[in-house]
Amino acid sequence: MRPNFLRLVLGGLAGTFALTLMMMFVAPMMGVHMDIATNIASMLNTPWVLGMIIHLMMGVLIFPLLYGYLLQRHLSGAGAVRGMIWGSILWLMLEMLVMPMMGNGFFGANGPGMKGAVAALLAHLIYGGLLGWIAASGQSPDMVEAM
Repeated sequence: MRPNFLRLVLGGLAGTFALTLMMMFVAPMMGVHMDIATNIASMLNTPWVLGMIIHLMMGVLIFPLLYGYLLQRHLSGAGAVRGMIWGSILWLMLEMLVMPMMGNGFFGANGPGMKGAVAALLAHLIYGGLLGWIAASGQSPDMVEAM
């Protein structure tokens, strides 16, 4: 079965919204300051608004489409579980590639540390779970198992 573009984008929108809210409200309760837009903007030496646009484009379009068209059919389990696997992959890429590029070391060792890594993992699991659940909604159980 072909992925549903609209469901992927809606899942990415819901996941990005939840991830961003977690970054703004849950991470500070864990003692972690997270500002994705500022981090992206500083890495690219651009204004904050461009960092936010890039964050939204990745979360709403790029990552959901990669998931839907390249990965989703290769994973087993319910839609939310497949999405959480994708969220875990994105988190690993963040912690092993992006954090060192920002000067924070692997898993934020030179920056937010373990609290930051755990906060980011929770946010990415929620992102992926929402993406996978919404992307798989409306499919019959037979179609989901065939994926």
